[in-house]
Amino acid sequence: MIEATPKFKKNTAAATKLKKNAVRKYLPLYIMMIPSILYLIINNYIPMFGIVIAFKKVNFTKGILKSPWAGFSNFKYLFKTQDAWIITRNTIAYNAVFIILGTVIAITVAILLNEIASQRLKKIYQTVILLPYLISIVVVSYIVFAFLNQETGFINNTILKSLGKEGISWYSEPKYWPYILVIVNIWKSFGYSCIIYFATLVGIDKGYYEAATLDGATRWQQIKHITLPFLKPTIITLTLLSIGRIFYSDFGLFYQVPMNSGVLYNVTNTIDTYVYRGLLQLGDVGMSSAAGFYQALVGFVLVLLANFIVSKIDKDNALF
Repeated sequence: MIEATPKFKKNTAAATKLKKNAVRKYLPLYIMMIPSILYLIINNYIPMFGIVIAFKKVNFTKGILKSPWAGFSNFKYLFKTQDAWIITRNTIAYNAVFIILGTVIAITVAILLNEIASQRLKKIYQTVILLPYLISIVVVSYIVFAFLNQETGFINNTILKSLGKEGISWYSEPKYWPYILVIVNIWKSFGYSCIIYFATLVGIDKGYYEAATLDGATRWQQIKHITLPFLKPTIITLTLLSIGRIFYSDFGLFYQVPMNSGVLYNVTNTIDTYVYRGLLQLGDVGMSSAAGFYQALVGFVLVLLANFIVSKIDKDNALF
C-alpha cells in the first residue's frame, strides 16, 4: 500500500480548510435560502402529486387514491366540446399579442427611463409604471367598469357625449373586447417586464456610449448597436418563459374584467375560464385537473422547442 506523501497531505488539508472557510463565509446566505427552498417544495413540488387526479374519476367518499382510474377520458372534455376551437384560439391568440406588444412596449419604456438624467424622476416614473402590476385584478375590473358602464361610465357620459355620439353598451358588444382586453393587460402587466429590462440597462458600461458618441453615432445607432444587443439575453429569457405559459390565461382578466358577461363568451372565453365554468356546472375535479396537466405539458414542450430554436440560432443565449 502506497502511503500519501507529505506534500499530498498538505494539499488535502489546505483544500479541506478552504472548503470550511467557504461554508463559514456563505453560511448566512445558505440560511437565508431555507425559507425560499421550503416554500418551493411545499408550494410547487408537493402539489405535483395532484397530477394523479387527472387520470381518475374522483369519488370523495373513497378518497383520491382509492378512486377508480379513468384513463384519458377526462381529457376528452377539452377536445370533444363544440367550444374547443374557440377557447384554444382565444388563449393562444391573446397570449401571442400580449407577448409581442408587451415586450415591445416594455423595452421602449425601459429605454426612455434610462434616458432620464434625474435620479429622482427615474424613481417616480418607476413607481408609477409598476403600480398597476400591484393592483388586484378585481380592483382593475371595477376601474374598467367605471369607464365602460353604459349609464354612468366615463367614456359614454364624457367622451362620446361631448362628441355628440350615442353611448355604447360595452358589455353587450363582443367586437370591442379584443382591444379592451389587450389594452388592460398591457397597462397592468408591462411595468414588471419594464423594470427588469431597465435593471439590465443600468448595468451596461457607460463607456460604450461615450465611445460611440466620440465616433459620431446617433442616439438611435447607440440603441441599435449597444442597448438592444445587451438586452438580447433578457428578452430571450422572458420570452421563453412567456411561451411556456401561452396555454394559460390570466383568469381575472378574462373572467372579472368582462364581468362574466355571457354575450362576450365568444371573444373572452379561454381554457381557464371554460374549465372554471365547467367545474361550477359539473363539479368534476378530474376534468379540471386534466386541463391543468394538459396546459403544463404543452407549455413544457413549447419551452423546449423554443429553446431548441434559440440554441440553433444563437447558442450563447439559450437557457440550456
